[in-house]
Amino acid sequence: MPLAAGPFESMKRRLFEVIHQNNLVYNQCWEDPALDRAALDLTPHDRVLAITSAGCNVLDYALLGARVWAVDVNPRQNQLLQLKRAGIRALDFDAFFTLFGRGGAGHARDIYAALRPALDPSDRAFWDHEIRLFEPERLRGRSFYYRGTAGWVALALCRWIRHGARVWSSVERLLGARSVDDQLEIYHRHIRHRVLGDRLLDLVGSRWVMSMLGVPEPQRQMVLARPGGFPAFLRDCLDHVVSVGLLRDNYFWSVYLTGRYTRESCPEYLKEDNFLRLKDGLVDNVSVHTATVTDVLAGLGETVTAFVLLDHMDWMASQRGLLEEEWNAIFRAAAPGARAIFRSGSADERFLPGVVLDRLRFDREQARCLHQQDRVGTYASFHIARLGAVA
Repeated sequence: MPLAAGPFESMKRRLFEVIHQNNLVYNQCWEDPALDRAALDLTPHDRVLAITSAGCNVLDYALLGARVWAVDVNPRQNQLLQLKRAGIRALDFDAFFTLFGRGGAGHARDIYAALRPALDPSDRAFWDHEIRLFEPERLRGRSFYYRGTAGWVALALCRWIRHGARVWSSVERLLGARSVDDQLEIYHRHIRHRVLGDRLLDLVGSRWVMSMLGVPEPQRQMVLARPGGFPAFLRDCLDHVVSVGLLRDNYFWSVYLTGRYTRESCPEYLKEDNFLRLKDGLVDNVSVHTATVTDVLAGLGETVTAFVLLDHMDWMASQRGLLEEEWNAIFRAAAPGARAIFRSGSADERFLPGVVLDRLRFDREQARCLHQQDRVGTYASFHIARLGAVA
């Protein structure tokens, strides 16, 4: 059911907008594209509309040959994707990996000078100033992956692990574990009880920190309504993450502990063979749009075969009219047999309006199986739906 609007909803929404309208929030995507690939089975014939976020997964879909419209209302997220696209076109792999794999270097400005001509003027104006985010000496050794509002939270938590909980040596052992069994033993014996206390987890689940991490208030309320609230949810999340695979191979989490990717553990666009395929033309499969999903679909002039909506539905869970308006635009633009995927802080899809649910056919079993393999672990549910059919 849609969440009821409280008396302070306007104030809460304003806080979220202040953080999101003029700031880079996500420095990497926080959705596992391995699930997306399995759920959507994309081919070069597909036409995909996807929320941009940090652009990592948009490039992943382009690697499958699909055409992708990357859409985000936050211009900073699109400017990050445009920087990656310009870097793919203008740089060799080592220079590109220095920026987006290592998170920067002292000569980041020299690398930027080589890709700068490939940027549009508005993006160039932004990065002429903000390329400093990739210069560690200006940031006291910090990586790009400790920048943006989500990166600031990651940096604060790393400092807590080092200086508050004082378990950094155990975290290093965790990253060096050679089996999941060894990893679980280190985690449960030396880390879990020291790091995951109620007071810290309540702070992480606060409105301010959640806004910094890009979690909208309706989604936060979904998690708070669960048994045990945020502390239980976050413990379950990390318990899942350390049990689903080796943390050193889980680039979503390891990058926030180390500040960098490795060439073995990184998003697909940062692997040399894939970088070269993007450079050879696949990067041109992506177009970037700073607007709402509804507005982009209204002017598209083409049908869409796949929609990657991230946790976007949660953002509007308390605004039934906006949800219906956007889904009506999605239904109008959908090609026959189109499919959609999305994540949620809710345990199921019933927060969507009934008139929307009536036109979606969910593959709950496949979604459940894939969700169990999710390397990120921060969503309560994953959804796969065919559009247009009456349930």
